[in-house]
Amino acid sequence: MKEIILAKYGEIALKGENKNTFEDMLLRNIKRRLKKVGRFDYSRKQSTIYIEPSEDGADIDEAVRRLKNVFGIGAIQKCAVFPKDFSAVVQNLGEYLADALEGVKTFKIEAKRSDKTFPMKSPEIQQQLGDAVLDAFPHLGVDVHNPEVTVRLEIRDNGAYLSAERIIGAGGMPVGSSGKALLMLSGGIDSPVAGYMMAKRGLVVDCIHYVSPPYTSERARLKVEKLCEEMTEFCGDIIFYCVPFTEIQEALRDNCPEQYFTVLMRRLMVKIANKICERDGYGAIITGESLAQVASQTLPALYCTNAAAEFPVFRPVIGMDKIEITEISRKIGTYETSIMPYEDCCTVFSPKHPRTKPKFDEVIDAESSFDFDKMIDEAVAKIEVKRFKYGEETVFLD
Repeated sequence: MKEIILAKYGEIALKGENKNTFEDMLLRNIKRRLKKVGRFDYSRKQSTIYIEPSEDGADIDEAVRRLKNVFGIGAIQKCAVFPKDFSAVVQNLGEYLADALEGVKTFKIEAKRSDKTFPMKSPEIQQQLGDAVLDAFPHLGVDVHNPEVTVRLEIRDNGAYLSAERIIGAGGMPVGSSGKALLMLSGGIDSPVAGYMMAKRGLVVDCIHYVSPPYTSERARLKVEKLCEEMTEFCGDIIFYCVPFTEIQEALRDNCPEQYFTVLMRRLMVKIANKICERDGYGAIITGESLAQVASQTLPALYCTNAAAEFPVFRPVIGMDKIEITEISRKIGTYETSIMPYEDCCTVFSPKHPRTKPKFDEVIDAESSFDFDKMIDEAVAKIEVKRFKYGEETVFLD
């Protein structure tokens, strides 16, 4: 019997006249994600993308695993497809559901009749399908409140779809549907989570990272690159900008008051990000800042940092505590890499007593004591760029 995947829309289903634009983008993202799993035919109808293997050897289980992390999908079902003939479903359900119901004690039936011309109504389908399942699997009991397995039958315009597996999708909006933004990726727990959350809202998320050799090691940089690779599981391909930051930090150390070092460093990082955004067409900057978590993330410090930005700054974890952020980090698979004990440039020359409530005028005066603009341009000119592709080797870009 033929088996296919139904990828059901999430938030896209609520869109109006421009719904097709979001559908097209979601379909492109799905095709890119599945291109190495096998050949599939795609169609879409009734807020669903139908994904049908077009050759032997297409790995449906791996396709389902990959689709779970594609933003824009609300639910995924692996289904057997039958003609809109209830007797055909009953005749074959024992074979198709055998693996799903092996060792299971309870089940329930859900039926949906999208094709209103089908002669049986949903309650009748549920009753008769439940009887058929009990006949085929007499060891089962019915539990409509907390079943171990839910058997679903959907009568759609182009067939009857039977499934015993419905997976909640990643939700959100298709990556690319909201533009693109630049994530300041530090190597800690928070920034990969921030990137994940903004990709879920449809942004293409590329990353910028600052290195300060010899104060930061090659292992620290490789850790951040590994985070980029891990983030492609949800974000898709990521362009990675690696900024040489040593000379700027040494200039800060030698010319600016120590207590302002951290907030000044953040401002200069933002100014470099501004340059990349303007040059390469990014519409926003993303950070993993969480209010009051560290000295540079107090309200006065954030004000001073934000004043350096020429683009909107998105801080999706700003109101979350460390436990909440860590839970998401574990969920998306970046936590173990984030806690690897390699330093990043934010810890270089860290002041013993940073000013937690910096005054904006004093920060600007301190920054004006040295001409950083030329150093910023020089750092931008020396940026090394890579592209991390989902499931593929890293590509170096000019």
